[in-house]
This record gives sequence, structure tokens and C-alpha cells, in this order.
Amino acid sequence: MFDYTLSTQKTIDEAVQSLETSLKEEQFGVLWTFDIKEKLQEKGLEFEKEFKVLEVCNPKEAQRVLNENTMAGYFLPCKMVVYEENGETKIGMPKPTSLISMLNDEKMKEFAKDIEDRLIGCMKNSI
Repeated sequence: MFDYTLSTQKTIDEAVQSLETSLKEEQFGVLWTFDIKEKLQEKGLEFEKEFKVLEVCNPKEAQRVLNENTMAGYFLPCKMVVYEENGETKIGMPKPTSLISMLNDEKMKEFAKDIEDRLIGCMKNSI
């Protein structure tokens, strides 16, 4: 499966805040948060769903990965999403192992698995 998604009883803002706290514990920072609903409405488009995209990065891991294979830069920073669907708040991400598999590089797959496991842990700690 390409993605990993969990449900939480938290509001969107609570989930984002909890996720940010959990990510910091793993030395991941949120570079920016993109509020899709806000941006589309700013452009005059109807969009009622809450949907936020967080761009997250651990600088040491990014350096390690890019030193190994610069093509991995196409997948950085990692994206995580927090959105509402059918009255539930969801926290999700594309799996780093799915993305990195396109490089056909075994060492990169190991790096991606480590990152993926850590990010999944952050998600689980956030719900």
C-alpha cells in the first residue's frame, strides 16, 4: 500500500499540534504547513474540507540520504497530511519505502524503512 493513515478523535488543529510535538521528539521539524482549504478559498474556489499538508524534515537524515543518493531529493521533504473525512480527523503520509522503491537502491530502501518506522511512531503517538 502506498500510504499509511490513522484516525483520531482530535480536531484538525489538535492533531497537527500533537503531531508536531511527536515529530520534535524524533528530531523532525515542520518546515511549513500548507492549508489547502485556506489557499483555495483565497483564490475564490469552493472547498469546505479541512486539509493541511505538513512538510517535515530531519536535517541529519536528509543529509545522510542525499549523500548516498541525490535522486532521493525528489522525495524530500517528507509530506504528512491532516484532514477531515466523514466527520473523522485523519493523519497520513505516503510511505517513504513506497516512494524510494522507485530508485531501485537497496541501501536507500533501508534508510527509508527507518524513517518510515519513526514517522509511523510519531503518528501513533499523536492520536
